[in-house]
Amino acid sequence: MSILYCDCFSGISGDMFLAALMDAGMPVEHLDAQFHVLHLVEYRGVQVEPVMRGALRASLLRLDIAPADDHHHHHHRHLGDIRRIVEESGLAPEVKATTMQVFEALARAEAAVHGATIEDVHFHEVGAVDSILDIVGAAVGLAWFDVQAVYASALPLGGGRVETQHGVLPLPAPATLELLRSAGAPLVPSTAEVELVTPTGAAILASLARFEQPAMRLQHTGTGAGGRDLPWANVLRLLIGEATDDAGMHVEIETNIDDMNPQLLGDVMGRLLQAGALDVYFTPIYMKKNRPATKLSIVARSEDEAALSDLVLRHTTTLGVRARTLRRYEAAREVRRVQTSYGEVGVKVKIMDGEVLQAQPEFDDCARLAAAADVPLAAVMQAALLASQVD
Repeated sequence: MSILYCDCFSGISGDMFLAALMDAGMPVEHLDAQFHVLHLVEYRGVQVEPVMRGALRASLLRLDIAPADDHHHHHHRHLGDIRRIVEESGLAPEVKATTMQVFEALARAEAAVHGATIEDVHFHEVGAVDSILDIVGAAVGLAWFDVQAVYASALPLGGGRVETQHGVLPLPAPATLELLRSAGAPLVPSTAEVELVTPTGAAILASLARFEQPAMRLQHTGTGAGGRDLPWANVLRLLIGEATDDAGMHVEIETNIDDMNPQLLGDVMGRLLQAGALDVYFTPIYMKKNRPATKLSIVARSEDEAALSDLVLRHTTTLGVRARTLRRYEAAREVRRVQTSYGEVGVKVKIMDGEVLQAQPEFDDCARLAAAADVPLAAVMQAALLASQVD
């Protein structure tokens, strides 16, 4: 299993993404064979050539497609047409599924900006053969590298205008902007007056990617070239590797609450712990107008951030939460069962470098045994500590 990170330094397009996959090591022969099982009469072949973009070497994708007058002008396709092409092809099931996931995201965006249903949308430029091949090729490449998760950086937001079948439109193109909005994509300013993020590139990320940088062990890199020479290196870089289980990286989620019945906070704590929070605690604070309030703090694994934040928003009166990454160091621990004259007690033992540094009897066990024997709680706890030292 691999993960893939898109470094969208100069944006992303379908051909840049596919070229970067080729540059990372997918054989052109494999891609060509996959394209042929689509049975598109317009497709003739594919090549990848090395080029320079600024000071960087990159790979540029070149598709050999029959001119429009050599076929039946299939530039305006509906989603159903593309679904038929994909389903009737010899592509692997996972490649078909990824391809249609991207096209359906694109159809939803086009429908939203043109006030149509997704089945009625004419794809125009994106329905052209080269765009179909870009999206299918992206799915083929992800399967080739066994990519199970896609991540992406923030995207540069350029400006200007573009000629389309709908006439002159502002950049980013409306469908591109809708895709980025639907995915909650982070955007950064750019002085570019050209299209840096195309609808095809946006659809790939909006349907497949999370906009964050993962912890990974790098295995492959690929650099795909954009078609234009720009004042900077017009490239997309892909980083492919193994996800690393960095147990030290966590998140801390917090919110301040001054308008909620405190009796309900205990229920919220229980829900959070049941949902996977590693620690939940409350801190008394004062907010504006000197109102007594409670700060709710949660320590959690990074992958649980979204779910736990959603739980807080749904089950408290807060209107927002904040989250930050943190590194958590932990000693090894285990719970040992020891026998005392009062009964069996669990003892939590802290271990570092094979040495037991600390032992702490489980409070609930000790309290239960102390009540049953009608003896002080401290006596049971002391007996458990002595028993743990003997064991």
